[in-house]
Amino acid sequence: MKFLLLLLAILVGLGGCNRPPKTAELQLWTIQLSPKFDPLIKPMLADWESRNPGVKVRWTDLPFGSVERKVLAAVFARTAPDVVNLNPLFAANLASKGGLLPLQDRLGQAKATYLPEILQAGEQQGELYALPWYLTARITLANQQLLQQAGYSKPPRRWDEVTAYAEQIKKRTGRYALFVTVVPDGSAELLESMVQMGVEFLDKRHRARFNSAAGRRAFAFWTDLYRRGLLPREVVSQGFARAIELYQSGELAQVATGAEFLSTIQTNAPRIAAQTAPYPPLVGKSGVANVAVMNLAVTRQTSRPKEAVDLAVFITNPENQLRFARAARVLPSSVPALREIEQELLLATAAAGKADLVQQARLLSAQTLSQARVLVPADPGVKRMQAIIYGQLQRAMLGQLSSADALLAAEKEWNAYAAARWP
Repeated sequence: MKFLLLLLAILVGLGGCNRPPKTAELQLWTIQLSPKFDPLIKPMLADWESRNPGVKVRWTDLPFGSVERKVLAAVFARTAPDVVNLNPLFAANLASKGGLLPLQDRLGQAKATYLPEILQAGEQQGELYALPWYLTARITLANQQLLQQAGYSKPPRRWDEVTAYAEQIKKRTGRYALFVTVVPDGSAELLESMVQMGVEFLDKRHRARFNSAAGRRAFAFWTDLYRRGLLPREVVSQGFARAIELYQSGELAQVATGAEFLSTIQTNAPRIAAQTAPYPPLVGKSGVANVAVMNLAVTRQTSRPKEAVDLAVFITNPENQLRFARAARVLPSSVPALREIEQELLLATAAAGKADLVQQARLLSAQTLSQARVLVPADPGVKRMQAIIYGQLQRAMLGQLSSADALLAAEKEWNAYAAARWP
C-alpha cells in the first residue's frame, strides 16, 4: 500500500513537471489602427514574441474618441495596459499623475535613433516618459484659382503677412483666406500660431506668461481678423471639420492639414482637387513649423517593465517605423527611417513630375520636419489652458471685451486654476 502511494506521488509529480510553463502576457493598446493595419501589426507582434519566448502580446485597438477615458479608467482600476499609444498632451497629463514609467535610463543606444526635437515631446521636467512613433507635419493646401483671382502666385509664409492676404482674398473673391477654430475643445492650431508669434505660455511654476507684448499682439491679431469679417463666423462655434467642408466647397483659399488630405479632396471634391497645390506651412519669424506626434508609453502598473520597454522600443525601431510609415503614409520619428522615406519620395516625385500631388505633398511634409517641433508644450494642464485662452478670445472676437482685457481675464483665470493645482 505504501509502495502504491509513493508511486502515485511520483506520477503526480512527473505530471506537474510536464505541464507547459505559464505564458506571461503584455497588453498593448493603440488608437484606431485595426483592422486596416492588422496585416502589418500582427506579424510585427509575432516577430517580437518569437524573440521573447514565453511572453505573448494581447493587442487592443481603441477608437480615437474613447482612448483617454478608457486609459484613465484602467489606471484607476489598476488594470492599465503595459504599453499604450498616446498623444504628447495626454501622456504629459498621465505622467504628472505618476501613471507612466520613466524611460530615460532604460533605452540604451536606442535613444539615438529618434529625432531629437521630437523625442523631447515625451519629456517632463527632464525625464522621458514616451517614445515617438509616427508623425504628421502640417502643410498648406491652397486653391490656386482663388489665389490668382486675388493677385497671389502662392499663399503667405509668415503670419504677419496674413492680414493683407485675407483682405485681398475677401475683396477680390468674396471668399475667406483661412479657418482657424477658437472652439475651446477644438484644434490647437491657434495656440500653435501664438507660439510662432513669440508667445511663451507658462513658467516653471505653471503660472501664466502669455499676458506679454507678444501675447497682446497675438490676441489683437485674431480679434481684428474676426471683427473685420476676414474669418468665417463659424470659427467661434465649429471645429476643424468645418474648415475641411469650406475648403472642399471652394469657400476657403487654404487649409492647414496633413499631406494625405489631398487624397480625400480628390475623392470628395475633384474640381477643387484639380485647383489645389501643396505649399510650406505658415510660420513665424523663427521659421519653426508644427508637428503632430503619436507616441508609445509604458504604464507604471506594468508587472514586466523590462519586456514592456523592449516592446515599445521594438515597435518604434527604424525598421518597423519604416514599414508603418510606408503603409500608413505618415512620417517616421526615426532618423534612419525618415531618411529612407524622404529618398523614396524624392525618387517617386521626380519620376511622376507634377502629376502626383499627393507625392509632392508628402515630400514637402517630410522636408518640413527639419524645421518642425511640437509647438505647444506638453504641460499636464495645457488642455485647460487652451479652453481658457480660447474662451476669453471668443469674448474679444464677439466684442464683449477688448483683446487686451480678454487676455488679462485669461491670465487671471489660468493662474487661479494653477494655484489650486500647483500651490
